[in-house]
Amino acid sequence: MTSHPEGPWTTQQARCLLMKLDHRASEFTFLVRDRAGQFSRSFDAVLASQDIQAVKFLPRCSQANAYAERFVRTVRSEVTDRMLIFGQRHLRTVLDEYAQDYNGR
Repeated sequence: MTSHPEGPWTTQQARCLLMKLDHRASEFTFLVRDRAGQFSRSFDAVLASQDIQAVKFLPRCSQANAYAERFVRTVRSEVTDRMLIFGQRHLRTVLDEYAQDYNGR
């Protein structure tokens, strides 16, 4: 997590994700992303090294943003609005547990 995501930071996060996925990275074909400035060519290249194609949303694609906003609203109403978060480590732990529960249903 960072308050100012930039190209190099985002590229490093892609590398970390692929390391975490390990051999399961081959199960993914696409990563859908917006056209924000922090997604640089090096970000796409990291994904391409594992044969994952970065697909960009169409410009001004309001429907795609609605799905992300709905998920964020769900996380806020079900998790973070109901507890005190004591730092970044605690937030990561809580969100990891919530994502496992959310995706496991």
